[in-house]
Amino acid sequence: MNYSFKTAEEIINLTKKYKISIGELAKRYEAERTNKPTPTIRNKMKAARDVMVEAINRGVSTSEKSTSGLVGGDAKKLFKQLKNMKDMMGSKVAIRAMAYGLAVCEQNASMGKIVAFPTAGGSGVIPGVLISASKHFHAGKRKLLHGLFAASAVGLVIAEGATLSAAKGGCQAEVGAATAMAAAGLTEMRGGTPQQCFDAAAIALKSYLGLVCDPLGGLVEVPCVKRNALGCTAAISASDMVMAGIHSAIPFDEVVFAMRNIAKNMSYKLRETALGGLAVTKTGNEVKKKLGLKITEA
Repeated sequence: MNYSFKTAEEIINLTKKYKISIGELAKRYEAERTNKPTPTIRNKMKAARDVMVEAINRGVSTSEKSTSGLVGGDAKKLFKQLKNMKDMMGSKVAIRAMAYGLAVCEQNASMGKIVAFPTAGGSGVIPGVLISASKHFHAGKRKLLHGLFAASAVGLVIAEGATLSAAKGGCQAEVGAATAMAAAGLTEMRGGTPQQCFDAAAIALKSYLGLVCDPLGGLVEVPCVKRNALGCTAAISASDMVMAGIHSAIPFDEVVFAMRNIAKNMSYKLRETALGGLAVTKTGNEVKKKLGLKITEA
């Protein structure tokens, strides 16, 4: 295969060889892998993008709570602040990204349709960041698609070198992975080089290494939803650092190796089982009791 890759180093070499971006490489790779024409692959990503946009639009306009009552309505609250930015410290891009990230995750918790990109638990970061950035740039849909394809390439590297499963690697494998993917996708949308994209992904992922998965009641709601919102700001910050000329001291492939090593050493109680961390706090056990689950001692 001409466009096959498993590591960031291979991606960078291939983009140099063919003089293309990471997003274009990812698109060609998927076409080659599935033996389908490039327009078909592009249309599939367009469909995914449209689902993301629909989830955002629903999420920022509703106060609907999830069945558990733990989450819902926060996206609408934050989105409203875009009309009153004098009370906000973050940029409009960041506030909007957080609102969008919350919207997608709240829709997931309420059984709405979302794109698990890369997973349901980390589904808010990439659409939050890239769609907010697209509005900021007044960019055409093509630039957004390139960002999504670039993000997907970073996700494939993480999946090959470590994991995208919280059950195997904790939340570093979900929100952490999504943050790295979003940082790379955003950097590509800003005209960054493939190396800069992976520097941004490395800076982002390094900051999430060791992040545990400790959902209250085992539900993908608390703290998952707000972690996605904060992941949006981390992705934007990582991209900003790189566009300012800052490099990652550790290559992305080595960060992924470290992630895999940490996952192997992480207690099962901190990997989506709701047996440790926030899940066994007083509040966590109250949620378990409400759901009819066994109370867990810390």
